[in-house]
Amino acid sequence: MSELLSYLVENEPSFRRARLPALYSDFRSQRTLNPDGFTANVSAWKLGLSSAALAGLAPSKSGMRNHFTIELDDALLHALESKQFGRPLALGTAIHDAVVSGDLLPLEKFLNTKESIYYKSWGSIPWSVVAWGLRQAGLERGIGGLLGSWGEDKIPKGQFVVLRNLEIAAKAFSDAIADRTSPFERTFSKTHFRRTFEGSLLSDKKQRLSETDVDVLVKFLSRDKAIIATDGHTIRIRTSEAESAAITEEDTAIASLKELMEDLSRQTQVLSRRVDELNDVAQDAVRRKNRVSALAALKSRKLAEANFAQRHATLAQLEEVAAKIQQAADNVQMVRTMQASTAALRSLNAAVGGADRVDAVLDALREQMGEVDEVGNIIADVGQVPAVVDEADVDDELEAMLAEERKKEEEVERAKKEAKDAEETRRKLAELQNLGPVPAGLPGQAQTTKEGHEGEKRPSTPATAAAEALGGLSLDGPGADNKAEKLTS
Repeated sequence: MSELLSYLVENEPSFRRARLPALYSDFRSQRTLNPDGFTANVSAWKLGLSSAALAGLAPSKSGMRNHFTIELDDALLHALESKQFGRPLALGTAIHDAVVSGDLLPLEKFLNTKESIYYKSWGSIPWSVVAWGLRQAGLERGIGGLLGSWGEDKIPKGQFVVLRNLEIAAKAFSDAIADRTSPFERTFSKTHFRRTFEGSLLSDKKQRLSETDVDVLVKFLSRDKAIIATDGHTIRIRTSEAESAAITEEDTAIASLKELMEDLSRQTQVLSRRVDELNDVAQDAVRRKNRVSALAALKSRKLAEANFAQRHATLAQLEEVAAKIQQAADNVQMVRTMQASTAALRSLNAAVGGADRVDAVLDALREQMGEVDEVGNIIADVGQVPAVVDEADVDDELEAMLAEERKKEEEVERAKKEAKDAEETRRKLAELQNLGPVPAGLPGQAQTTKEGHEGEKRPSTPATAAAEALGGLSLDGPGADNKAEKLTS
């Protein structure tokens, strides 16, 4: 299994091993018999080829592998050949569908077209309708006759731009430039632009964009996405679509200055390493007692140090110029903002009408607010009679309420006392009943009726009176409580 096919099987879900027989078969007849299966196979091939190109695995005649373009020729078929399934029989059909749908665009046409690739002219609609009608009628050969060798399911030859890969790179580019705000940071020469972004737009940071990739990307970002402006040599990142797309002399100067600073920075790094190497050589020659080699190395080191100092001085001057340019650009932006603010304030002040008009408006407002308060006061006073409170009546009513409350409290206390007394009486009666009747024949008991009557005539004492009263009491009768109260009193 080739490297390209192994990558597709391992990284693309639509190329799992169970799907390979269907993808490598001649599925052209499924266009009418099984449209869903046909669409699934075509989509799988389009996605697989774009992913392989983005990963740098598509075969290329040049030593530098492209990521945004793909070369369509027999080498692609050979790279996809499998010992088990052979070559994909309907790959040409899938590629033809990608070309018709705009997923694959001829490289030369892409670079030379002035209009955006997203612009669809009305002239393309009739051909699409005719092609659809011929397919519905089953006249595949008719389409082949109109399209030449493509209709015979042969792979079109040439280099094609992969639109999906460009859109992925455009999104990555937008994320990478989000923090670049000043004009100095947003302006590049084409060479500096490639050095800056060639390794940051791909998922695999080890890979680099080729020169063709950069040309295609710059064209796509400037013409189709309106993210950058370029004249072919200088590139400026636009802050918005409303910003001018023309490259000015200031842009060119900034781009040249940045490129020169980058070149000097690389030269200083090289010279720094050169000085260290020559110093090591000189020390080694001294250890070996080789005077001639040591002197030559020292002279070379001195020359390298002089060049290093000169490059550093030049770089420092350029950095100072760059700082002044950035400051001037900031000042320009500040002045533009102040001018716009001045115009806005002038317009707003004109709408206000000046201080005299504001005073007149405020006077009128205060007058109207005073009228509103006056009307409200008049309405509030209508039908109202001053309330007069008689303090004596209030005091009398309060005393009556207090007296009634005291009366209620006295009745409650009296009821509690009566209940307590009744309970005490019941307790004493219970104790008397527990004593039982007086036994017969005891001294003092009446022996005869006559004696009894004589006893009645005897004067009553307090003890006899109490006994008589107790004899007529009933513990359960309705008048028990009153009689008990009289007895205790």
